[in-house]
Amino acid sequence: MLKNIYPIAKNILSHGQSLSLLLARLAVAYGFYEPAMQKWSDIGAIATWFGSMGIPFPTLNAYMAATTEITGVVLLTLGLFTRFISLPLMVVMVVAITTVHLAHGFSAGDNGFEIPMYYMLFLAIFASFGAGKFSLDHLIFGDEQ
Repeated sequence: MLKNIYPIAKNILSHGQSLSLLLARLAVAYGFYEPAMQKWSDIGAIATWFGSMGIPFPTLNAYMAATTEITGVVLLTLGLFTRFISLPLMVVMVVAITTVHLAHGFSAGDNGFEIPMYYMLFLAIFASFGAGKFSLDHLIFGDEQ
């Protein structure tokens, strides 16, 4: 019975792939928006904080993180160069996990690495599958997922 139903269900549910990718891109972009804006609102304080955690070249890295995040917000929202921007955003998440969240364990409620890990997983999906049909990548490059 399930062997007969599965192909039908797969066919129906496959039509939601691009919408799912769009909604996931928008959610991840929104998640990067506030941290990016906080960094840009006081980049000096962010550089000082980065320095206190032992991050080398803290001012340069503060600008790089803030620029990567705000660029990611724009590109993920548009679905433009989605595969490419996903990679540096994943690097930002690795740094966030190793410098801030890892010491707090897994749970998001304890400021653990749960949420940044989810962002990394979504970004890996975008890097692997692309932005879907509801994107400038598809319009300009014909990129399919």
